[in-house]
Amino acid sequence: MAHDVSPTARTLMVLELIQNSPGITAEHLGEKLGVSERAARRYVAILREADIPIESVRGPYGGYRVGRGLRLAPLMFSTTEALGLVMAVLEGPRGAADPVESALGKIIRVLPERMARSTDAIRKVSARGPDPGARTPDPEITAQLVSYSTACRRVRIQYRRHHEEFPMEVDPWAVVVRRGRWYLLGWSHTKDAQRVLRVDKVTRVEVLDLDFTPPADLDPLAAVEEHLAMGWRYPIEVVIDASLEDASWWIARSMGRMEAIDATHTRLLASTDEPDWYAAQLTAIRSTYHILGSPEIIAASKALGQRLLEATEA
Repeated sequence: MAHDVSPTARTLMVLELIQNSPGITAEHLGEKLGVSERAARRYVAILREADIPIESVRGPYGGYRVGRGLRLAPLMFSTTEALGLVMAVLEGPRGAADPVESALGKIIRVLPERMARSTDAIRKVSARGPDPGARTPDPEITAQLVSYSTACRRVRIQYRRHHEEFPMEVDPWAVVVRRGRWYLLGWSHTKDAQRVLRVDKVTRVEVLDLDFTPPADLDPLAAVEEHLAMGWRYPIEVVIDASLEDASWWIARSMGRMEAIDATHTRLLASTDEPDWYAAQLTAIRSTYHILGSPEIIAASKALGQRLLEATEA
């Protein structure tokens, strides 16, 4: 059990364990929680102080059980509160067996259908991992964008860039979480192009009386990662002597767009502001490859190769 689980979370887990396993002992509670038997008894005491009727039976077949009269209040969340909960859970990486992740799944199952679809959509369209520069967006604005993307309704937003705000009309295809950053993927009617916008830079959302149909084959996370790899200062084109399937194992989607040239060759198109860093990433390719451009990435790759040769000579 993770040591950073809060006392409140452990107390709720004790209640769930007692409900699911009537007669469970303090020793077994401690084993399940990864704490001492004494600590498990303390969590039981906290439940009793909260007027939850936890009964204990002495003897070899005794243990804790929930007494009669327990009535848990129904969960009542607004859309903003539900999204706020999801946003909190997605702040850091969690495993499939994490108790908070499990609890989130249970909460989503009891939410109203429309709200559940919105929150679960965010939960599924996320690539986790820490990013120190990530900013958590406003939960209410995020909730609106997720709700309107689920309902396929066009919106007018105010978007902040370089200390200025300007309006945009957007078909919000999906809200995507990638490494702690929240993005709005959609079609901008203002720019007449696909756009990936930072949700934390959206300051206002207004729904319009217009519906839209998202692309049938849309993979939101893949589209965002591909978009983030383009539009930088130095364009990149690399031909890899391997099939698209093999190349996809070596190169992350966030590194650029890959397309099959034929059955044994793949083209990688991308851009970067850091040629030295990108040249190092290309060394993950496990076959021969040919850098066609730009001059900056070619120079950075030659310099990297020379440094590696000098290191082996030493």
